[in-house]
Amino acid sequence: LLLLCYTEEEAVIVSGLKNIDVFVGESATFTCELSHPGVKNVQWWLDGSPLHNNFVTEISEQDGIIHTLTLNDVACHDSGTVTFRAGSLISSAKLLVKGILLLE
Repeated sequence: LLLLCYTEEEAVIVSGLKNIDVFVGESATFTCELSHPGVKNVQWWLDGSPLHNNFVTEISEQDGIIHTLTLNDVACHDSGTVTFRAGSLISSAKLLVKGILLLE
């Protein structure tokens, strides 16, 4: 008879955030995948300011492993550093919002 004992391992980031370039008015989606669910204190930040779920900022998670942030209808002032924090884990990426040059 073989008994296996599992100790609770620390979660790790399997797939971190990637830099995104979008145009004004578009949406930007950032995804971070963890090794396993159950990580506490999950938070998204933009340039040091915490983000919350609302009509322009969509925060979701799937199976406690895949965490997603979608920023809708972005403007130039949304450019900056997006940070995902889950416990002691941190992943960051740059968001660049490009303006549209209209030539007449």
